[in-house]
Amino acid sequence: MAVQKLEHPILDYKKETPSSQVFMEEAKKVMPGGVTANIKYFEPHPVVMKHGKGSKLTDMDNKEYIDLLMSYGSLVTGHGHEQVKNAVIEQMDRDGTWLFGTPHYLEVEMGNRLQKHFPSMELLRYTNSGTEATLLSLRLAAAHTGKHKIAKFEGHYHGGYDQMLVSVNPSVKEAGEEEAPCSLPESKGMHPAHARNTITLPFNNLKACEKILTKHKDEIGAVMIEPVQAGFIPAEKSFMKGLRAITDELGIVLIFDEVKTGYRTCLGGAQKLYDVTPDLTTLGKAVGGGYPVGVVGGKKEIMMHSAPSQGSDVFDSSQSTRSSSKDVLFHSGTYNGHPMILAAGMAVLDILEKEIDDVMKRTETLKNGISEMLQKYGVQGEAVGIGSIFSVVLNKDKIRNYRDLQKTDLATRKEIDFRLLGKGIYVKPMNRYSISTAHSDEDINKTLEAYDEVLREVYGGPRF
Repeated sequence: MAVQKLEHPILDYKKETPSSQVFMEEAKKVMPGGVTANIKYFEPHPVVMKHGKGSKLTDMDNKEYIDLLMSYGSLVTGHGHEQVKNAVIEQMDRDGTWLFGTPHYLEVEMGNRLQKHFPSMELLRYTNSGTEATLLSLRLAAAHTGKHKIAKFEGHYHGGYDQMLVSVNPSVKEAGEEEAPCSLPESKGMHPAHARNTITLPFNNLKACEKILTKHKDEIGAVMIEPVQAGFIPAEKSFMKGLRAITDELGIVLIFDEVKTGYRTCLGGAQKLYDVTPDLTTLGKAVGGGYPVGVVGGKKEIMMHSAPSQGSDVFDSSQSTRSSSKDVLFHSGTYNGHPMILAAGMAVLDILEKEIDDVMKRTETLKNGISEMLQKYGVQGEAVGIGSIFSVVLNKDKIRNYRDLQKTDLATRKEIDFRLLGKGIYVKPMNRYSISTAHSDEDINKTLEAYDEVLREVYGGPRF
């Protein structure tokens, strides 16, 4: 239990961010709720930023923060990295344009480098976001198997579209049995068919997954999984190996959604750490270093369903002597493989190939420091995660899945995050933390000092 608190941290937060509050009132006159993405909002109002550089952000009230959100993990090289910026400028100067609308050399160069780190990607395609990448992967899986139901895991997020916006953050009271979760829609406006056609699986429970998948083996074409749930709750190795074996046996395409974990667990993603080869992989976020991009890659026999040579296309009017458009998997996008963004992506890889070990070491220092500080104050909890992405959970027992996370002290975790904001540590309350190449040893030490102050305020003096 938290001891007697100081003035409520949310009231302090409102006093410290008056310009953000004023801005949001104006923004609500332009955009519903004042934002263009729901994830950017939190009560009583988000911090509105006006400047970012390296590991720092500056808000509308000129307060500087050490940024631990890093745009939800996207900014693996920090804000405004000169090498990334210069790569974009050089591409435009060299090529004379920032959009060809045709194939171009960077598509192949970037692809070769991705295949080096992700050998499971025998062929790949670019998209404009991780969401688009996961959406395309499902279409590829359905085309390959002829089966149109899909399976996902409770608590896993794969994008804001109807097929996968199911049981992401469900009420445990409504979510059914732990070994046979219900599929619950997470938005208004969704067709009720998605609750029937998207089957929800329990994470880190191989026996229950095998039972569900076997029952629906003739209907399910794909299983999509975050190998590290929400970017910080890792799958057990035996679970991952077992899931790979089961999907192989049942003829189900196994898709690793590595939008969060690609580049952040290691440069080869979680699949390298687990030594498990998925049929398809999706990437996003950190791949573009802050620019919008997604990638789908995998087995040649699956990826080739999207090749235009396999049939006609929805935009091809010369179908009299060719197969119908329904015989080819449609995938297109004017901005797919955008040269400016791929130039940025190449620069990100250049940086990470040299500096990723330092990022991992600093992350471990921060994680270990937070865990030790929780012990110092007699708090049951730990920093949980793999690589440069993690979260702080106030738990009594080991966290293995979504339902375990709901049993932790979420209210106090939220209070800690608000108090950190007051001390110049930018975290979105209740979100995961991400470290970048821009974070210094000084940033880590200042963050730990702030944590020490916050835990003293919340729990009282140290217990030893």
